Amino acid sequence: MGEQGPRGPSRRRKTGKPESRLAMVRRARRINRELAEVYPYAHPELDFENPFQLLVATVLSAQTTDLRVNQTTPALFAAYPAPEDLAAAVPEEVEELIRPTGFFRAKTKSIMGLSAALRDDFGGEVPGRLQDLVTLPGVGRKTAFVVLGNAFGVPGITVDTHFMRLVRRWKWTEQEDPVRIEAEIAGIFPKSEWTMLSHRVIFHGRRICHARRPACGACPIAHLCPSYGEGETDPDKARKLLKYELAGQPGQRLKPPADYPGTPAPALGATG
Repeated sequence: MGEQGPRGPSRRRKTGKPESRLAMVRRARRINRELAEVYPYAHPELDFENPFQLLVATVLSAQTTDLRVNQTTPALFAAYPAPEDLAAAVPEEVEELIRPTGFFRAKTKSIMGLSAALRDDFGGEVPGRLQDLVTLPGVGRKTAFVVLGNAFGVPGITVDTHFMRLVRRWKWTEQEDPVRIEAEIAGIFPKSEWTMLSHRVIFHGRRICHARRPACGACPIAHLCPSYGEGETDPDKARKLLKYELAGQPGQRLKPPADYPGTPAPALGATG
């Protein structure tokens, strides 16, 4: 035993003594602080220039990668820059533009439907309230919090598949329902941290703490993780599992923030 993580001894997976809630909360907040040091550039990985673009891109991101959405939306927004334009579009033409994101017929219904609702019910503007956003076709709490947190500065916790996986691995919650997970995590962290916490956790899930083969041996918070050892613990092998900028590869955004340390992703159909 006594295996070493990247920043010290790994936490034993079974201590024989249940962790108290106070100890868990302290550990959770320390993980958040250390992730902030690892990913000071954490950000939403969808390209957008306004709330409408972020709303549509988030709906399109279901069951595909942010990269594929980012490669698809430039043509979509060039053709339909405002809700009024998309609401009046020919469905088959929209389907063809968003085909690369998968489930393009259902997504076309959603983005045209929400565009019509924005036009008819909200004066063509994306509302900045949760209760309004979730009335839009194809928009649930996860999508609403992405828009609120990143387009309006309203704190929210985005419970996507990465977030759900990691908070359960870290034993912050045993819940499986996204709404219950959201409520439990909200009780651990101050509201001011919710949006950035979401970015950091999702970044970590995409880059290191993968679903199938977590890169435990390259994880900077291994010493705080009660699930250390579920993945590859050999440091050299683990480093080969890293993704995006941690592996010297492009990120998911074609237009990343200025402080992003990686390289922009290629446009759809680009080579080399």
